Amino acid sequence: MEERKNILYVQTTDLVERQYSPLVLAQSAKAMDLEPTVYYLGKGLVVLRLGEAEKMQVGSFPSVREMLDKTLAMGIPVMACEASKQMLGWEQVELIEGVKIVGAATLNDLALDAGATMWF
Repeated sequence: MEERKNILYVQTTDLVERQYSPLVLAQSAKAMDLEPTVYYLGKGLVVLRLGEAEKMQVGSFPSVREMLDKTLAMGIPVMACEASKQMLGWEQVELIEGVKIVGAATLNDLALDAGATMWF
């Protein structure tokens, strides 16, 4: 039986202190030859709006926008939940380039296919 190499990181909050872990872990997973995906759900989507992640930085870490840009540049999928977008009342919203808006069922599929799932 082949070991699953997919790992899913789910971000559910817009709290700045909780933004780094899924991005650092996804980047580390990619460097380990795993197949990470970062999925934003609920209030987590706030971070993906243009101009928001640039305002978020903790200590000497890069801004959250820099971390997101690096994550996307590494070829790690970053997804945003369509139902969460609707919950936030966003008919028209500009998200960071490269973020893919997907249906809620996508999270179920990703979780079923993942060898591990971590929630933040």
